[in-house]
Amino acid sequence: MNLLGLYVPRDSVVHRLPAGAKLVLLAAGCLAVAWLRTPAAAVLGLAVVLGLYAVARLPARSPVDQARPVAVIVAAVFVAQVMLAGWSAAVVIAVNLVTVVLLAALLTVTTRTGDIVDAVARAVGPLHRFGVDPDSVGLVVGLGVRSVAVVAGLAHEVREAQVARGGSRNPVAFLVPLVLRTIRYADRLAEAMVARGVD
Repeated sequence: MNLLGLYVPRDSVVHRLPAGAKLVLLAAGCLAVAWLRTPAAAVLGLAVVLGLYAVARLPARSPVDQARPVAVIVAAVFVAQVMLAGWSAAVVIAVNLVTVVLLAALLTVTTRTGDIVDAVARAVGPLHRFGVDPDSVGLVVGLGVRSVAVVAGLAHEVREAQVARGGSRNPVAFLVPLVLRTIRYADRLAEAMVARGVD
């Protein structure tokens, strides 16, 4: 299974687009999704994104693999919205959330992290005169992209461990070990950065 954020090499139009252009298109796509207010429009938006996965020549299961780590969150949001705003609003919000996740995942599976870091560093380059370090901003973005994949992997491991122990559906039993593992990962990452002289 390819988790969110892991680059998948392919020879496609989507892969060949510059990282900066894909970042701009991602922002535009997320804004467009925010304007989808009916279930039919939301499903159409999701279909367009799934079509982009096909254009990118990614495996047929790729969208499922990318959405699986956030399935629990989407389900919780859906249930909450059903109770608060009704079925129609719940479908729109849940589908739009999946669409945005798949859009972000499409960027990361078709673009090397280094290219994303370089694009962000170039974009914030003019801010150098105001004391902003473009390389540091790029590094933070790169770590953020990579951390999404790591946390998604940790969530998958915790869920597999739950299934092996009987498949408890208690959200606390899922969240507590996930948070603890995430904190340990963050501590190790901070120690590694300090050891390499990054404050």
